[in-house]
Amino acid sequence: VGLSVTLGMMNFVNLAHCSFAAVGGYCTVTLMNSFGWPFFASLPMAFLMGCLVSVVLERALYRRLYRASDLDQCLLTIGIAFISVAAFAWFYTTEQQSARVPDYLKGSVQFLGVNFAVYRLFLILVGLSITGILVVLVEKTRFGAQVRAAVDNQRMARGLGIDVDRAFMFTFALGGGLAGLGGALAIEVIGLDPAFALTYLVYVLIVVAVGGLGSIGGS
Repeated sequence: VGLSVTLGMMNFVNLAHCSFAAVGGYCTVTLMNSFGWPFFASLPMAFLMGCLVSVVLERALYRRLYRASDLDQCLLTIGIAFISVAAFAWFYTTEQQSARVPDYLKGSVQFLGVNFAVYRLFLILVGLSITGILVVLVEKTRFGAQVRAAVDNQRMARGLGIDVDRAFMFTFALGGGLAGLGGALAIEVIGLDPAFALTYLVYVLIVVAVGGLGSIGGS
């Protein structure tokens, strides 16, 4: 959903999106395993860390390529993804990382003769909740209208008094924050290692492409 925000709404090909997810994942692992933070307390920090990293990159690099070709955007962002893989390996080694979830999110429940993992049901509820909030934010608020206007016609949007640069910065922060949160939530299911930024990039792109570019509900 975070990639749907940046790729679909802003027409920016951000192949480093899963790097932001890995940032959130490693933030959670560090807080839980090194500082003893509880699982749910680490999730907002994972979101904020994803926001912070995405804002820094957006201000320093991404904003220069908003009007560049798709190939230029791909080359820059896939380069950032490779750099992030090396950085994670340097600081956290290449070993698989884990984070302990609360006991009440473990195990399974049975419904109509089928076992459902409690944590996966939790993920589904979280995903649906975030999707609902985002749909309202993008389609029903002034912020969402400003972002859509800025993407469709920057010149006209600036003429109407919209701060396009700030709208894009907040949009990237939102997309990066959602990636960070997703990376933190995914540790229990798929684990976390330095190659995370590249291993799951294809799956994320498939979800956004099949769901429809810019369609949060579709993703």
